[in-house]
Parts: sequence; structure tokens; C-alpha cells
Amino acid sequence: MSVSTATRTITSSYSKRSSFGSSAISLSGGMDLYNGFGSGRSRMSVASVGNSRAPSMYAGSGGYGNRISKPSFSFDGQSEFIFSANEKDTMHNLNDRLANYLNKVRSLEQANRKLELQIKEFYEKRSPVHENDLTGFFATITDLRNKIHDKTMENKALMVEIDNGSLAAADFRIKLEMETNMHMTLNGDVARLRQELDSFTLARGDLEMELEGLREELVYLKKQHEEELLVIRSQQSGAVNVDVDCASSVDMNTVLEGMRAQYEDIVAKNKREAAKWFESKVEILQKQITTSTTEVKSSQSQVTELKRMIQSLEIELQGQLTQKVNLENSFSEVTDQYSFKLSQLQIRIYELEEELRLLKVSIQQQASEYQVLLDIKMRLEMEIAEYRRLLDGEGYSRTLEVVKKEVEVKQVEEVVKVEEVVKVEEVVKVEEVVEVEEVVEEHNPHIQKRVRVIVEEMIDGKVVSTSVDEKIQEIS
Repeated sequence: MSVSTATRTITSSYSKRSSFGSSAISLSGGMDLYNGFGSGRSRMSVASVGNSRAPSMYAGSGGYGNRISKPSFSFDGQSEFIFSANEKDTMHNLNDRLANYLNKVRSLEQANRKLELQIKEFYEKRSPVHENDLTGFFATITDLRNKIHDKTMENKALMVEIDNGSLAAADFRIKLEMETNMHMTLNGDVARLRQELDSFTLARGDLEMELEGLREELVYLKKQHEEELLVIRSQQSGAVNVDVDCASSVDMNTVLEGMRAQYEDIVAKNKREAAKWFESKVEILQKQITTSTTEVKSSQSQVTELKRMIQSLEIELQGQLTQKVNLENSFSEVTDQYSFKLSQLQIRIYELEEELRLLKVSIQQQASEYQVLLDIKMRLEMEIAEYRRLLDGEGYSRTLEVVKKEVEVKQVEEVVKVEEVVKVEEVVKVEEVVEVEEVVEEHNPHIQKRVRVIVEEMIDGKVVSTSVDEKIQEIS
């Protein structure tokens, strides 16, 4: 009676270029499990039964590894194969080690979840979206906006005042020009009046000299007339009466008296006319002098008032210019302050946006890392279940006799390292299909083993290369 069993195992895995290390579970006796975090390769192979070693397991994370290895054993090809009680204990020990490994994996998962929770709490504490209470900043922002609005209105009012000051300064400048022109006109009128006053003064001097000449002439005429009268009187007193029979003669005294009266009338008339003309001229000159003096005084008072007004306007203009400079300086200072505050707020906004972006990237990386770890966990559990199933299925060879046994026990090394996932540039999917066919005949003196390995390498969902390796081994 012969019993044949065939076992076909198909395992597939994915590889991603990331910052994880590699982990492997290898069984040298009948199964070799290999799972790489970094290499992305999963392998399951069945080695020869004639010369086999006890199962060993190697797992690593982040460049470090956990290694669990069981005693290795080999068989002589010429003897029959049986499992003794010690080998049963070895299998149970292996199962216990696997259970311990699973427990440690679960504890590491719990530690990982705890670490993720701590990281999440840390980011939530730093996150401005969830935990940070920004209501206090809202009041500050509102206050700053109100202050900015008030300062803006003050700046507008100051600009209006500056414009009004500029317009007032322009008006005062125009008035100053007008007053300056009027002042120049009045100065010209005063100079002209002074020239007329000088001409009137010269005319008065001429008239006075003419009057003086007329007075001297009048005195000279009076003196000459008196001398003529004396001569005539002296002639009359020493004269001899000579009677001549002739016509009646002219009375010389009467003629002289008439001439004297006529000259006196002419002199008096000329004197009156000269005095009247002189008085009229003097009166006119006095009126002109009085008018000119009044005009000069009024012009001087106007000039003084204009000078005082010009000085006050210059002082006011200087004050307005100083106030304008001060307002411009204060406006520039306020503008610089609020520009600096605005730049600081903008920088803070950029920093918060950058932190939010980094937080999103970190969350995505953690999610992808968690998904990768979850896939690895599922594959490990599947491979461990398959491993247990295969171990439970090897009990049919208990009647075989063990000829040679080598036991090697190695300690368990566990190193856990958490690394951040680096940017994935390329994803390569590798599928390995291992077909193992075993034909065991109880009454035959040999064991025939056929191993067919089909390897399909895929990149971006496309099959790049396919290789088939088939080996047939006969063990007598």
C-alpha cells in the first residue's frame, strides 16, 4: 500500500524601497520563510528530507533582527526515519518558542501603538488645529486690528491736516507775494512823493529868492524915489522965479504926485499879487506836504504792519513745516512698526502652515508605516499558521528511526527599532511561486522529490521576467 502526498505552497510578497530593515523566518528542515522589510522578498522553500535541519526563524525590523533558531538535525540517507520522544519535545519547544515570539510580537505591537499614541498626543499638543486654544489670540488680533484701523484713521486725519497746512501755506505765500508787491508799489509811491516834495522844496526856495529880490527891488525903488524927491525939493528951494510970458506950464508936482501915486499903486498891486501868489503857493505846498506826510506815515504804518504780518506768517509757516516733519516721522515710524508686526504675523502663519504640512506628511507616513506593519503582521501570522500546519502534517513519519541527530540551540535576540519611512521612489513587486511535489511511498526504499520554482518579477503591475526552475531528486 502506498500513500502519496503533494504539497503546493504559493507565497507572494511586495517590496518597497524604504528605510526598514529585513526580517526573515527560515525553516531549514522542511520550510524556509523569509520576509524582508527592506528587500521586499518573501520565500518559502522545501528542502530535502534526507538531509534536513531543525526549523529556525530569523526576523528583523529597521536594520536589526530577532532571531529564533531551533536545534538543527540531519539524517543519514541509508536509515529509516522515525521521530522519537525527544524530537516531539523539540517540536513542542519550537511551538512554545513560536508562541513566545507571537506574544513578543503582540507586546511590541502594543508598545508600537503606545508610542504612536504618544507621538499623536505630542503632535496634537503642538498642532494649532485641535488642542491649542487660540481664542485668546482672537481678542489680541481684534485689538490689533482696531488699533491698526485707529492708526489708519489718524494717519488719514494727519494727511488731511498736512494737506490743509500745505494749502494754508500756499495761501499765505500768495498773500505774502501780494503784500510784497503792494509794499514795493507803496515804496515807489513814497519815493515819487519824496521827489515831488524835493521839487516843491526847490520851487519854494526859488519863490523865496524871487520874493527877496522883489523886496530888494522895492527897497531900491523907494530909496531912488526918495533921492529924486530930495533933488527936486532942493532944486525948488534954490530956484529963481523967472517970469516968462508964455503959455501956462504943467504943474510938475502934480505930475510927480500922479506918477508917485501910480507907481505906488503898481508896487502895492504887485506886492499884493506876489504875496497872494506866494501864500497860495505856500498853502498848496503845505497841503501837499501834509498830504505827503500823512501818506508817508500811513505807508510806514502799513509797511510796519506788513513786516509784522510777514514775520508772523513766517513763524507760522515754520511751525507748520516742523509739525509736518514730525507727523511724517511719526507716520513712518507707525508704518514701520506695523509692517514689522505684520511681517512677524506672516512669518508665524508660514511657520504654522509648515508645521501643519509636516504634521500631515507625518500622519500620512505613519499611516503608510502602520499599513506596512499590518501587512507584515498578517503575512507573518499566515506564514506561522502555515508553518504550524506543516509541522503538524509531518507526524506521519513517526515510525522512522533516527540515525544521527545534531542539536544546536541558539539564544533569542530581540532588537526593536522604529524608523521613519523615507520617500518611496520605486515600487517593485516580486512574486515567487514555489510548487513542491512530494511523493512518498511507504513500501519503496527511496523517496522521490520534485521541486518546481516559478519566479515572476513585476514592476508597476507588469510582468518583467518569468523563470521556471524544476528539480527532481531521488533519495534511496
